Amino acid sequence: MGFDPRILIVAPDDTLVGPLCQGLDALGWTTVTARSLPAALATLADLPVEAAIVDARAVGIEATIAALRESVLPRRLPVMAMGGDAGAQPPTTADIAMATPPHAVQAALRLEHLVRAAIAEEEMGQREATFADRGAPLPKVAVDSSPLRILAAGKPDHRFLALSNALVARGCDVVAAPTPYTAFDYLHERPFDAAILWGAEDHAPALSIAAGMKRNTRLYHIPVVLYLRGSGEINLGELYNRGFADVAAADSDETETADRVVALAQGHRRHQGVRKALESARGSGLTDPTTGLFTPELFAAHLARISGGARARRRPLSVCVLRVAETEAVVQARAGGWLDRALPQIGAMVSRLIRTEDTAARLSADVFALALPATPAAAGRIAAERIAAVIGCTAFDAGPDRSPFVVEFEVGTAEAVSDESPAAVLERASRDVGSR
Repeated sequence: MGFDPRILIVAPDDTLVGPLCQGLDALGWTTVTARSLPAALATLADLPVEAAIVDARAVGIEATIAALRESVLPRRLPVMAMGGDAGAQPPTTADIAMATPPHAVQAALRLEHLVRAAIAEEEMGQREATFADRGAPLPKVAVDSSPLRILAAGKPDHRFLALSNALVARGCDVVAAPTPYTAFDYLHERPFDAAILWGAEDHAPALSIAAGMKRNTRLYHIPVVLYLRGSGEINLGELYNRGFADVAAADSDETETADRVVALAQGHRRHQGVRKALESARGSGLTDPTTGLFTPELFAAHLARISGGARARRRPLSVCVLRVAETEAVVQARAGGWLDRALPQIGAMVSRLIRTEDTAARLSADVFALALPATPAAAGRIAAERIAAVIGCTAFDAGPDRSPFVVEFEVGTAEAVSDESPAAVLERASRDVGSR
């Protein structure tokens, strides 16, 4: 296996970021270090790294970050700056600026968010071009300008209250929920841009809230931050499985944690605006009228565009096909016409469960396709199976005097290879359905 780094480190020495690099490497975020800007630019030319961490103590940090980003266009390069006056850098200089290096798990979670946000921005530009080419330009995304709405769930604690106060000082509308029951009451009553869950002595309430949100298609994408008593409690595998967007130890500075929560909330709100813009395209005749998903023709056109974009940006691209499995319950529901009634709802659930940068299509009545940019095949299968699992938690009406039925999917995945046509990738994903 060749050297495949994900993060570029630009630092004159290891005194500041060395321990963080070791932590990221241990977590699978392989790093490569450049000691100068020329060396960094040469690395970016040779390796498709996903993000950069820059030692902000160096002279000319703004020019360095600008040069790094320009060198990888049209790919967007997220940048995390650390040390020196990083916290005082203008917001446009670095995506995240920290005075001291964070815990490696915290850095990994934030880098994951930054990378996906950059990919979403790239995808939105390509999506606008696809619709414009077909005579139905997407409307401009109107982002909600009201105060960010943050749910703070957990028992009162002076550290948790300090974080809430820091968010209020940044203009956020913070709603406190002392128990999981009140948290879900609020989540179902009003929209939120982010949720903070206090770990306290017992993690069970926080983990139950997170798990419940990930089983709900409307709440699935709300970023959830776990606020722990100490950094020693962090378990990366558990956090990823639970779907947390970030984690913070209570001994970290609450102002920095508040900034991270605000950034997540702002990103979620922007992505909601993108989703609304896509939903507005339903009347264009280019999307499936009952689900809002791409039609086969629109999906083929867009897949061709993003295939070219993936090659230009040196990013992977996966295509997944989800076909309703012919279980006994589905066969009976199909015979009675109840599956046909449920399929529009199922398609709408698919549209809500995909990430902002992903594209979903309805290829036929009960076959759906996903285009997943910057996603290798293994990760694409995991994403598709998660979507299938969430939909599998929903019971659909099977008619009077019959128990509701659930829907299972057969999943197929294929990753685009060099010079392969988009149609060939989709065909390989279709052949993979039910093969495992």
